[in-house]
Amino acid sequence: MKTFKLFMGLMLLVSTGSVRAQVKTIEGTEFRAEMMINDQKTMLNGGGLREKLGFLDLYVGALYLPSKSSDASKIIMSDQAMGIRIVIVSALVTRERFIEALEEGFKNSSAGKYALNDIELFKQYLNDPFNKGDEILLTYHPGDAVYLYKNGSQRGSFPGLAFKQALFAIWLGDRPAQESLKEEMLGF
Repeated sequence: MKTFKLFMGLMLLVSTGSVRAQVKTIEGTEFRAEMMINDQKTMLNGGGLREKLGFLDLYVGALYLPSKSSDASKIIMSDQAMGIRIVIVSALVTRERFIEALEEGFKNSSAGKYALNDIELFKQYLNDPFNKGDEILLTYHPGDAVYLYKNGSQRGSFPGLAFKQALFAIWLGDRPAQESLKEEMLGF
């Protein structure tokens, strides 16, 4: 009987460890090690904290790719399934501020192209208030579009590889939203 209890305890410990291995905690926020995007398995490439003024935490962002990479240009230009998951960690991140940051990011984007109409679509798709804990997910489906989700609900899409390139360059381009976040997204 003692052997059986020891065996069951060991199995519980092993199964708990494997569940923890499937999740990575980044700046206090849990991210799955793998994510399905358009029926393709992607893996957590890296992630980090977006700050303002060096001390105001705004959100935690993570990059998912089919295989690990630290080559920002290759990731931006690639026509492969990938995604960026953002979790809001501050009440300072409002819908309006998020849209303003996207506008600025697109202006600084070093790749692809976007239209002014794309900003209007973001405003339409993200028309409700932001709260601490909200999740924004941007997934790219090769040869198709970038799909926008908020808190698990699909809000809309933006067609084309060129748009995906401009969008991903906001975080990974030559003039990223935050250099340290770019480096963290490019690998642990």
